[in-house]
Amino acid sequence: MRAALSAALFACMLQPAAADPVVVELFTSQGCSACPPADEMLGELAGRDDVIALSLHVDYWDWIGWADTFAKPAYVDRQRAYAAAAGSSVVYTPHFVVGGMDQVAGPSGMTLAELVMKHAGRTHDVLRPAPGEGREVTAGPSDKDGVLILVTYRPTSSVHILQGENAGHDMTYHNIVESWTILQDWDGSETTVAVPEPEDGLVQAVLAQEVVDGKPGPIVGAIRLD
Repeated sequence: MRAALSAALFACMLQPAAADPVVVELFTSQGCSACPPADEMLGELAGRDDVIALSLHVDYWDWIGWADTFAKPAYVDRQRAYAAAAGSSVVYTPHFVVGGMDQVAGPSGMTLAELVMKHAGRTHDVLRPAPGEGREVTAGPSDKDGVLILVTYRPTSSVHILQGENAGHDMTYHNIVESWTILQDWDGSETTVAVPEPEDGLVQAVLAQEVVDGKPGPIVGAIRLD
């Protein structure tokens, strides 16, 4: 029932596909019993053209008895940096970050849809495919600066969980981040970066994100690569 309600809310509240997708990050864990509803919400968003939905699995629930098969310490570091940006030292799952700015724990479908609508159109074509035959992305010019990030993710994967809080369940996850790479620092001037081809079955996106006092700030540009 909750999944159906979430789907209905997304269907009626989200805007049509946009040229500038909103980036939604979900910090989640296979060992967290509160996470499946959020994972389902992320799955709903993953099917939309106007959103780049990313699932970042953390490892601090592994001690319960099930080691998350997708988790990487780097994603915990990113989550802690977001927490620090909000003036907190606490991390938790599930934890959504929308547009690099708005952070919310285990929201309703309506709350998450409203946040996506709030951020729609804020990226303003900061990133675009570079002309020519190469696999390149052009950033800027912009009055913002920060870093250019390459995100590589797997569209979907199912896991049979044997131990921990979700023991015995078959879980399907969407847009599972496999690597998060800083391509270069960016001062807002127009620049073109080359992007390597992903491995078979993986998808990539490039993000332009401000860095504020050494912490992740607003995402000012995003593009999904074919």
